[in-house]
Amino acid sequence: MINKFFRKKVENIEVKERKLAELVDLMAETGFQGKKLGEVAKIWLKMIEDPEVTIIMGFAGSMSTTGQSNIINWLIENRYIDILVSTGANIAEDIILGMGYSYWQGSATANDMDLLKNNINRYYDVYGEDAEYSEMIKLIAEFYKECDSSKNFSSRSLLKDFGDWLNKKDIKCIVSTAAKNGVPIFCPAIVDSPYGDAALLAQREGKKIVIDQVLDFTEWIKMGEDFKKSGVIYIGGGVPKDFIQISAVSSALLYEENKQGKRGGAQYREQSGEYFYPHNYAIQITTDSPQWGGLSGCTFEEASSWGKETVDGDNAICYCDATIALPLVSHYLKDKASKRKNAPEFPF
Repeated sequence: MINKFFRKKVENIEVKERKLAELVDLMAETGFQGKKLGEVAKIWLKMIEDPEVTIIMGFAGSMSTTGQSNIINWLIENRYIDILVSTGANIAEDIILGMGYSYWQGSATANDMDLLKNNINRYYDVYGEDAEYSEMIKLIAEFYKECDSSKNFSSRSLLKDFGDWLNKKDIKCIVSTAAKNGVPIFCPAIVDSPYGDAALLAQREGKKIVIDQVLDFTEWIKMGEDFKKSGVIYIGGGVPKDFIQISAVSSALLYEENKQGKRGGAQYREQSGEYFYPHNYAIQITTDSPQWGGLSGCTFEEASSWGKETVDGDNAICYCDATIALPLVSHYLKDKASKRKNAPEFPF
């Protein structure tokens, strides 16, 4: 009699010459977080190959200081992501690189008072020159001074204009790459970053910038009307993850009596009379764990109780530092995927 629990053997990895993608595929047949890393890679590839899916990435933390920003540029250029929801840090701190400056390998055990005296900012074990950070803030403020003060901006519209402005100056970064490739960026906590500092600097010089968060949220929710299916990728958690998650359950609020909108595939909660649109695919790379109750560590099973994720959908969480997992998964996609054709367009 065959034991019903013994369905798939654990594969034993042999050391030999092979492509990275072959190794990651093999890791998916093992256990623990190696298995999860392989599952994350496979599901992302499945999203890319699904012609109906809109792929949304949440990008949290301060990853651009650690050599990850060109990976995001590459993902955008190949349309392996269609929409980016980011912290302000990730889409500001890489501008320093575009301006020709650098970050430097350092030490997590450095004397921080010594670093302070030498005008060095520390990002765990990475160093940055404070004067270069200030130059980046001044650059953003320079852009603000050319903006139309009579209008309210969403973070999406502000960052699109900023990306176009940066492209004219030949400054390559995530914001300029996204603008060039038609990928919208939302930054729901944008003032909690150099973008907020730059707004104060521009305001001091008589230029008022209004970033309307309700407009931001409305634009974001209305975008979902055109999704046939949605796949989500979370690098970390934080505000980007929640902003993406709630798009699945808040779209009905656009309509009277919470009625179903234009998008197909709605599910319905009879007791509350709410329509919702759970994401069809979901992957996350995180070091946050669920038992503390925070959204960053919230599992997809928990999210499905809200209607944010499909209960039986393709999903996987890999508990791993993103500076380890993201380079591996992106190189897996390079080996396995082709540049996406007929990626969704977003006319505004």
